[in-house]
Amino acid sequence: MVVVVAGKDRGRKGKVTKLFPKEQALLVEGLNMRKKHMKPKRSGEKGQVVAREAPITLANVKLLCPKCGKSTRVGLKQMGTKKVRMCKKCDQEIA
Repeated sequence: MVVVVAGKDRGRKGKVTKLFPKEQALLVEGLNMRKKHMKPKRSGEKGQVVAREAPITLANVKLLCPKCGKSTRVGLKQMGTKKVRMCKKCDQEIA
């Protein structure tokens, strides 16, 4: 879960559906909707306008901490032999 911190959807929360590491972007379910004009596939059909999600830059979203419910940055801590992601605000482990 992430919170949008910049842009027209600022303050809205959503679930990440797809990541684009090369472009440093991600798709968030139901946010950053764009309209796409679709041509008719067969003769006799009508064209239509479809609303689709567009990618959001990683810099414009923050992770939502499942424990404290706040938007936060992520820190790393060494727990034994493995590294664990931690919430910077409540210092709890993020799965």
